[in-house]
Amino acid sequence: MQRTLAERGGFIVSTGFYLAVVAVVGSLWRAAADGKGGTIAGYGAASLFWYIAATEAATVSLNMRLIDDIGTDISGGAIASEMLRPVSLVAVRMASEFGRALPRLTTCTLAGAVMSWIIVGAPPGLVSAAMTVVALALAIGCNIAAQHAFAAIAFWIRDARSAWFLYQKLVFVLGGMLLPIEVLPGPLRLVARLLPFVSMAYIPGRFAAGHVEPLLLLQQVGWLVALLAIALRIFATGERRLQVVGG
Repeated sequence: MQRTLAERGGFIVSTGFYLAVVAVVGSLWRAAADGKGGTIAGYGAASLFWYIAATEAATVSLNMRLIDDIGTDISGGAIASEMLRPVSLVAVRMASEFGRALPRLTTCTLAGAVMSWIIVGAPPGLVSAAMTVVALALAIGCNIAAQHAFAAIAFWIRDARSAWFLYQKLVFVLGGMLLPIEVLPGPLRLVARLLPFVSMAYIPGRFAAGHVEPLLLLQQVGWLVALLAIALRIFATGERRLQVVGG
């Protein structure tokens, strides 16, 4: 957290980028809703703006190229020195990334809330707004865990760029970052609900749009535990392979 706060230039740029994206995408969805009689897939124009503010905060707060960075550390050998620590490599890296993301998440959430309130009015509900805060923190945890699981492919193929490219597109579409999954075709919507990516963007957006569905928080917790287990398992396997190949 201290490192992120010390990087004032990057901190300001990321917040400005976030506000610009929310303003543009949120306005597009508002216009689309107004052109469709005021609602799209059960979301009103104001709800859609709040939805975008939450989903963008959940994703922009993170290092956009985390998978690529982890892959570079693995293929370049930097990960080998970290393996000498008497603690879990994944736990240390995840704690570091969560600390880096938390100041950005806080700033983006507050800035997005203020802008949304000015443009479209108060949040749809106070209870759902409180749940949004919890969902955003869980979304960050799920996202970081999943990115470590994807990045571990570099233990075998020495390049995680393809995994990074695929992961970003999955979060954008199936994760509901750019659009609520309710607007997806039926079969694709069903697939999206079964995958972990909805926990990284859609669920915070769903709460921010005014929907009070506590089971969604349990879904996030379940995916967080599962993704942590998967990341730990894949890294453990990759570390053993690295030790065998590299000595």
